Amino acid sequence: MKQVILAAHFPGVNNHTVWSDPASGSQIDFASFTHLARTAERGRFDFFFLADGQRLREQRGKIHDLDVVGRPDSLTVLSGLAAVTDHLGLAGTINATFNEPYELARKLATLDHLSGGRAGWNVVTSSDAFTGENFRRGGFLEYAQRYERAEEFVRTVNELWDSWAAGDLVADPAAGTFARAGAGEFAHRGAHFDIGGHFTVPRSPQGRPLTIQAGASEGGRAFAAATADAVFSRHSRLQEGQAFYRDIKSRLAAHGRSPDSLKILPGVTFALGDTDAEAQENADHIRRQQVSPQTAILLLEQLWNRDLSAYDPEGPLPEIDPDISDDSIVRATAPRRPSCST
Repeated sequence: MKQVILAAHFPGVNNHTVWSDPASGSQIDFASFTHLARTAERGRFDFFFLADGQRLREQRGKIHDLDVVGRPDSLTVLSGLAAVTDHLGLAGTINATFNEPYELARKLATLDHLSGGRAGWNVVTSSDAFTGENFRRGGFLEYAQRYERAEEFVRTVNELWDSWAAGDLVADPAAGTFARAGAGEFAHRGAHFDIGGHFTVPRSPQGRPLTIQAGASEGGRAFAAATADAVFSRHSRLQEGQAFYRDIKSRLAAHGRSPDSLKILPGVTFALGDTDAEAQENADHIRRQQVSPQTAILLLEQLWNRDLSAYDPEGPLPEIDPDISDDSIVRATAPRRPSCST
């Protein structure tokens, strides 16, 4: 029998969580994170996973209250959770488009040391100028380039982690603490990164923290096959899931990898109850709150970029066309070439 890998997902505030329920707690208060992490550890879960977002979506001058609002930095939260858990893996989403390999490698290696070898990262990319406006580079990367950068990003981070061997840090009572010659030295010359120097964090317990990927596109699948230890799957139907499994596994040999070197982690949602009837009642209640009439209208307003509060959520779609102006989310997320100043 195969061992099942279990992860607890803390998604934060969006239309997929019942954030309006008083029992849901805060998405910022550290107590919310410790409660779920400790509960997952008691349940013998393998790891705790934090999603992340780099930009709040503004709709016609208002931050949309159904999107991810008030999300703290994932690595900071996971570092705190390392102190209140003992065995639970700690993984967070990291954007490879708007980070630099050296800085991120240090943070993840530090988390791996603090947690005793329990760190992981879910590598994501971004191609939209809407998110890029938050960063100095601004602009965006073309679709193909974002995976090119991400693959080189992962390769570079691995080179930094591998620049220290397990025995490179020496504690000698007579000579003091020192590193063996060449420890931490690195040089990477590539299309996206040209760096060299000394990596400051000695080899962590895992050596390389766990790498996760979640792309389902052609580029995402190729990226996962080349770099990931595990890949999240959104397929909920058996035949679709099996096809995704076969496709991902078939790509590994081209990278010199065995089929067992990459784990497939499908996502599922549970509604609990003491009886089947109670669980079904709870599931129906959660779904009504997630997809309420108000939620449906607000989500549609993001696409139409118009006030649709007077429309019937059970009625037909608006006859008027969407407003594709500069302040619409649809237009803001479309790739725009950065100006020379960026």
